[in-house]
Amino acid sequence: MTKASLASVEFAAPAVDLEPLGDGGCILRCPQPLGPYPEKVGTMLRHWAAEAPERTFLAQRDAAGAWREVSYAQAARAADGLAQALLERGLGPERPLLLLSDNGIDNALLVLGAMQAGIPAAPVSPAYSLLSRDHGKLKYIMDLVRPGAVYAADGERFAAALGAIDLTGAELIVSANPPPGLDAQLFDSLAATEPTAAVEDAFAAVGPDTVAKILFTSGSTGLPKGVINTQRMLCSNQQAIRQLWPFLQRRPPRIVDWLPWSHTFGSNHNFHMMLFHGGAIYIDGGKPMPGLIEQTVANLREISPTVYFNVPRGFDVLLPFLEQDRELRDNFFRELDVIFYAGAALPQNLWDRLEAVSAEARGERVPLVSAWGATETAPLITSLYYPADRAGVIGLPAPGCEVKMVPGGGKLELRVRGPNVTPGYWRNAELTDAAFDEEGFYRIGDAGRLADPGDPLKGIVFDGRVAEDFKLMSGTWVHVGAVRVAAIAAGAPVIQDAVVTGHDREDVGLLVFPSLPGCKALCPDAPEGAGLEELIHSPAVRERLRAGLGAYNEANPGNSTRIARVLLMSEPPGIDANEITDKGYVNQGAVLERRAALVERLHGSAGGDPDVVVLD
Repeated sequence: MTKASLASVEFAAPAVDLEPLGDGGCILRCPQPLGPYPEKVGTMLRHWAAEAPERTFLAQRDAAGAWREVSYAQAARAADGLAQALLERGLGPERPLLLLSDNGIDNALLVLGAMQAGIPAAPVSPAYSLLSRDHGKLKYIMDLVRPGAVYAADGERFAAALGAIDLTGAELIVSANPPPGLDAQLFDSLAATEPTAAVEDAFAAVGPDTVAKILFTSGSTGLPKGVINTQRMLCSNQQAIRQLWPFLQRRPPRIVDWLPWSHTFGSNHNFHMMLFHGGAIYIDGGKPMPGLIEQTVANLREISPTVYFNVPRGFDVLLPFLEQDRELRDNFFRELDVIFYAGAALPQNLWDRLEAVSAEARGERVPLVSAWGATETAPLITSLYYPADRAGVIGLPAPGCEVKMVPGGGKLELRVRGPNVTPGYWRNAELTDAAFDEEGFYRIGDAGRLADPGDPLKGIVFDGRVAEDFKLMSGTWVHVGAVRVAAIAAGAPVIQDAVVTGHDREDVGLLVFPSLPGCKALCPDAPEGAGLEELIHSPAVRERLRAGLGAYNEANPGNSTRIARVLLMSEPPGIDANEITDKGYVNQGAVLERRAALVERLHGSAGGDPDVVVLD
């Protein structure tokens, strides 16, 4: 394989300052000062509407499959009309806009219109409406936000969710199919509203501390937290990205992206990156799952991205298509500057396959980079913008960010301070107070370590969630993040994801969410339509799992790293139980709590349970 440095794409030179602390920790900072940035996101929409009015900003397939494209000028005009319509309906800083739907042009324009009028936009995971059975999280969010308007693209599709919440005092907005029995305003009529001086007055009043968005994140308790995202957070973060990725200014970037705008990765990072650089967003209606990944593949056959973003699970599902389809592979890599992963640690086997397929398409490695952050940090804290030979490195602090490494529990807890950090949680002062230390650093809950203690320029390695690690009966710490990622790679193609078990037990175990495509590939003679319940008992699946994890155990024989037993589960992680997000991140704590009986089976088995694989 031909190895390419990142020199073919213009990145900033890696740089870091390290301040040692007396307790064995340190503070890492970027020596490059954060440059000036706009006070508000709307400034950039107006800038590109004036500088490149006809350039495509948003694109989405219509019902017939054709791309509907919206230019910067059209987007700015619609945002002004929507701002006027929302102001006329009494929305404001204390009466936000709640959005229930998937990514879409109308969704984007509503958010832009709300933000430029000083109205917080609160996008909610569509899973809370469409996949949940009890709509418990949606009801909680509705009570917390107290919105002045609620948007659902298709009223009939969201009818059950809309019927489950109290819409008193909130106007319903739909793009199509008003739900029976509920009064609703049509999006098109609101977008056609003639803006008045009230829009300019509201826009002028928006400043760096104005709440732009309320983004929801869930912890192990399952209760969504409303993270305040200010205009300063969003704009400073994009300026930091601009300084680390100067190649974005070379030509207008273009992305084909499915990542949900209810999460910080898809919205704050990707959407705003395109807006700040005059780029185009081709909204991908696909998702990394059977039956929907095909839509992503069709889009990538047609549109060549210049930057491609995904989470590890997304790459896992997409890679077989890239490896097998030359036409798709060539179009995908034709104009690609960067492959970017985030949202979870990337197993090394996926890293290697991405390098191999990019080298096959281009004769060199397309830069594979990453970053680390959170909803509370808008999201970028560190960025990997220099060569790395393996997965797990999360880079160096971005301009304006300080990362404090605090010793504790055998690890270094990471904390962060900077203009990109949230001032707190929506209407929850107690949670806000607990989130910061005495020096104002946000306690993110992650751990990290220097890739090379003698050379900080090698960057930080993600070392898992602090709260996920546990001790065995021997008192030895198990570092869950490292074991999980290594096990997924070793167990390919059987393991889609896994949860590490063994708290106060004698040894380490795994609860495995199997990969249906991976298991099928190992069982070519299985009946058509065979499901996981049948495939996970196949000798071929068990043998591959034993071989892969056996090799891992030989390389990791220690009690805290060796995997002694595995339980393959046919039930996927559940959204209502907070076991998984719609980005595909599995919540370790929630799975262990809900599936406590399976943990008992796993560790109580001496080989008699047919679902448990006991490793030699």
